[in-house]
Amino acid sequence: MSNPKDKDQKEKGIKKEQLNWLLRIITLGDRFSLQDFYDRIKKGFVEFLIVFFGVLVSFGVERQGEEFGDRESNIDNLVGLRDEMIDIQEYTRGYIEENKWIRALYNRLYEKWDQDRDSVFLFIDESDGEPYSPLSFYNNYNPFNPPRVVYEAIKLDGTFRFLGSEVGRFVNNTYDGTDLKYLMLNTDREEKVYVDQFEAQVANKWIYELNKIDLYDTFFWLKHRKYFQKEKYLKYNLFKRLGLWQQISEQLVEYDATLSINIKKLDSVINLKEDEFVFIYWWF
Repeated sequence: MSNPKDKDQKEKGIKKEQLNWLLRIITLGDRFSLQDFYDRIKKGFVEFLIVFFGVLVSFGVERQGEEFGDRESNIDNLVGLRDEMIDIQEYTRGYIEENKWIRALYNRLYEKWDQDRDSVFLFIDESDGEPYSPLSFYNNYNPFNPPRVVYEAIKLDGTFRFLGSEVGRFVNNTYDGTDLKYLMLNTDREEKVYVDQFEAQVANKWIYELNKIDLYDTFFWLKHRKYFQKEKYLKYNLFKRLGLWQQISEQLVEYDATLSINIKKLDSVINLKEDEFVFIYWWF
């Protein structure tokens, strides 16, 4: 027959006073029970796993959410760049037509420069039938300056790196490539050289040799026709400027071809990214 005292001790464990110092530290209450200790360890371990995996999943979901947001932002950037490149191509093709018209106009003037006619420096405006001289607006020039708002915004907000190395290269070439820089240089600084030379000729020579300077007066070009025909400096300036316009024309055609290629590349990248499937798993 079992002793009630032993049974009580087995059920409730060993009294805390009978334990060594280590077991006293980890004992809750007045008695130590191995089964109770094991149960508490198991419970604690399970709770730890629940918390650990909960935090892990939370970080995973948060990271997936960030990646999803980056992906959506990247697609928006690519679409914005593609649309802006289309605008740039429209601007470029308009500039090509303007350049073609200017070259044809001044080539015609250069070819008839030495003809013995009073109206050699005058043309008829087809829109209103009125005479005008191309030299009246010879000091005008139009620097090539395509739109680049989206590109600058992407560089400014630091998301350019999300485009990827390959996409980044041809996008950068479109907006900051060497060919484009030479085109912008030729239509700005190099063009201005000939404009400044023309204006210097007017200010330093014509003003002293001609009675009245009025470049927009058709009679001015009729009256001094022979004077301008002998003005070899002006004719040479026009010859050099025509050469620059021809170079600009070739650069514009090449840049337009580059835009066509890069727009197709962006379309391909956008279609590929939009076809991707993104899954985000939420754990509760």
